[in-house]
Amino acid sequence: MKDQSLSSIDHTRVQRSFARGLQSYHENASVQRQIAEELVAILAAQGVPKTLGRVLEFGCGTGHLTSALLDQFDIDALTLNDLVSEAEQPLQALLQQRGQAASFCFGAIEELVLPQQLDLIASASTVQWITDLPATLSRLSDALRPGGWLALSGFGRHQFHQLVELGSQAAAPNYLDAGEWPLILSAGLELVAMRQQAIDLQFASAIDLLRHLRRTGVNGQASRGWGRRDLEQFERRYRQRFACADQLPLTYDAVWILARKPG
Repeated sequence: MKDQSLSSIDHTRVQRSFARGLQSYHENASVQRQIAEELVAILAAQGVPKTLGRVLEFGCGTGHLTSALLDQFDIDALTLNDLVSEAEQPLQALLQQRGQAASFCFGAIEELVLPQQLDLIASASTVQWITDLPATLSRLSDALRPGGWLALSGFGRHQFHQLVELGSQAAAPNYLDAGEWPLILSAGLELVAMRQQAIDLQFASAIDLLRHLRRTGVNGQASRGWGRRDLEQFERRYRQRFACADQLPLTYDAVWILARKPG
């Protein structure tokens, strides 16, 4: 897959894409839910304490990771961040149901003033949208207390490879394989665990596949419209290259990273 410039991301377009898909995201983003639950399982398996003091989750969306974290941990002070401010309403309903208080801050994580002395910073399926990932990882490391944890999931370079092979230019700017993460982690962080796994979804038609992308916002830099002829040509090419048992596969390439600040 061809690398994109780190400056190529259009935050306004990405924000608009996720805001448009917000109402349908929670129901349709089954892969993101699975990834979030696996991230929390990795945290638990590595002995992260059951009770956490100060926690920041960025890119919280509609709450897949928030819910999984609250299932596993007791959190004293929770801060939730997302690019899309409209995410607060469904999250408030989730928090009320769980009896959990939280503070909210909205905007790109690269530009936020971060809370400090955090026990855990977590984010699922978000880091691929960060423009300058090494600089942001350094800022996140600085915000952790000694002994604090950084738990992230992103996507590898095989993400949506079918779309890329058909010429899509809508990819996020930072698809990184698990083996590349040790090279960009802040010097103040120690890698504890990492995993990478392909997850395939199957669709009966191209329109079903495109609806999935729209309803989840995951192709957030896409800008083209689709006419009837465009759709017919896309489906024909997709079937010729990738169809299996009359289904159209779409590959998510999930990556999980857990690091800790020594102390």
